[in-house]
Amino acid sequence: MNIDTNPTLLQGLIMKKNFTSRVIALLVLPLMLYCTPALSKDTLVIGMTQFPASFHPNFESMLAKYYALNLTMRPITAYNDEWETVCMLCTSLPTIENGGALVTDLGDGKQGVAVTYTLHPQARWGDGTPVTTRDVEYTIEIGKNPQSGVVGAEFYRRVLSVDVIDDKTFTLQMDRLDYKYSDLAIYLIPEHIDRPAFSDPGEYRNRNTYDTDTYNPGLYFGPYRIVNVSPGSHIEYVKNDTWWGPEPAFDKVVIRIIENTAALEANLLSGSIDFISGMLGITLNQALTMEKRHPDDYEYIYRPGLIYEHLDLNLDNPILADIRVRKALLHAIDRQAISDQLFEGNQPVADVFVSPLDPAFDPAISRYAFDPEMSRQLLDEAGWEKMVDGVRHNADDEPLRLEFGTTAGARVRETIQQVLQGQWQEVGIDVRINNEPARVFFGETVAKRKFPALAMFAWVSDPESSPRTTLHSTEIPSEANAWQGSNYTGYRNEEMDELIDALEITLEKEARHAIWSRIQQLYTNELPVLPLYFRSSPFVIPKWLKGVQPTGNTSTTTMWIENWTVENPN
Repeated sequence: MNIDTNPTLLQGLIMKKNFTSRVIALLVLPLMLYCTPALSKDTLVIGMTQFPASFHPNFESMLAKYYALNLTMRPITAYNDEWETVCMLCTSLPTIENGGALVTDLGDGKQGVAVTYTLHPQARWGDGTPVTTRDVEYTIEIGKNPQSGVVGAEFYRRVLSVDVIDDKTFTLQMDRLDYKYSDLAIYLIPEHIDRPAFSDPGEYRNRNTYDTDTYNPGLYFGPYRIVNVSPGSHIEYVKNDTWWGPEPAFDKVVIRIIENTAALEANLLSGSIDFISGMLGITLNQALTMEKRHPDDYEYIYRPGLIYEHLDLNLDNPILADIRVRKALLHAIDRQAISDQLFEGNQPVADVFVSPLDPAFDPAISRYAFDPEMSRQLLDEAGWEKMVDGVRHNADDEPLRLEFGTTAGARVRETIQQVLQGQWQEVGIDVRINNEPARVFFGETVAKRKFPALAMFAWVSDPESSPRTTLHSTEIPSEANAWQGSNYTGYRNEEMDELIDALEITLEKEARHAIWSRIQQLYTNELPVLPLYFRSSPFVIPKWLKGVQPTGNTSTTTMWIENWTVENPN
């Protein structure tokens, strides 16, 4: 959705005395109710703000997709709510101590690791076919093919071989001893169904069975399977008869997509939906207001987590390629005022991509204070000295103009976006807003680096998660590599590449922390991304729904939906 904003209407947002009233005015939007008949508690209706760009588990790093798919399948390992690695599809975690992982000699002083996993003996796809090592081999075959376009391609490149022991047990021979060698957060693809779609790897993204035959029961092995999809509207699930775990409480689950967060809140209050997804639901300030108005109707959980709200910068844009412009952009933003006025200080300002909650965080990093005068000085130094109608121009009379996009309908994001637009206008930067639905923004614009300048969104990570996919130069997506990787900024730095390579093979924690420190210092010095704040996810849960356990990491609550129960629904 294109938004043609009149900057003069928002000038007050950059002034401390008017900040609060302007923000409140922007947040009071019309509420549109999506009314539906009352549903019995054999059906759970979940509200969510984004529709998945694909249903294939190994395309696009989109949280909405994993929230939707985790009802139907599980990765081999995941992080739980205590930020510990746990088995989801395996029977036990392999470690060097328990003999499940063996250090291997690759010659020339290099070490690899052989890691052995056993799949759950009762795991079966929804058509009754056992989940086996054939699916493991097929999934890795897809991942290793450079034409497939899957996410996490670097992991697959590191797999030297898959040694099959039997139908359920296999060993991965890896080309290095990674400090997270026990983690295997991949989703398996059913070889017996999907193999024909991979006959032409270059067309696999468009031909894969998850997107062409979504209702096929054989694609899923979790507690639920997908039976109906209305793009942009809703996803329907029923129980999967082959699920081996605890029987889920609901016969049917519906995820309803309501992109406008104000409308999402209204639907919850009206009873049209039962529950909001949390990480993809209403904003923190909405939840805080709800708690004041409806303190006894819901359980309110505010889960701090590793969710980093930021602005990716397209560094191929010649304006943004200049570090002075990037620093000027950040100095012009009053991030503390945004945190105080929008979130009552509950979402702290971010200075780097590593959260203070993460053991990898180093507090001794460069910080950029709100300093409009410094911003103006930097822009002058960068050659943007000439002012025409309040907009800076360079010596060639080109305006300092940038396009800024985010997910349409995300109320707080759009508010922050307009605040930033106003603050940047004060130092002479002309910013034009161009927002899109999440499935387009993430599936096309961001994933294929189509954003011309600025893109605002969030990364969700796991504790001490390597920044390879977002910062290593080999992870820049392009048509040549089938859009693999998440380095959407196009950041290239030889030292950063070497640091990330070294980090991943450093098992000793203290030595690894020294590398983490340098990575964070380099990141804050070069600013390939503009950090905004770390999000706390608000969960507004009806009193009758029990067992929802927020994690604060990449593992969505739906990964344990079989543990959700109903207590006194009436």
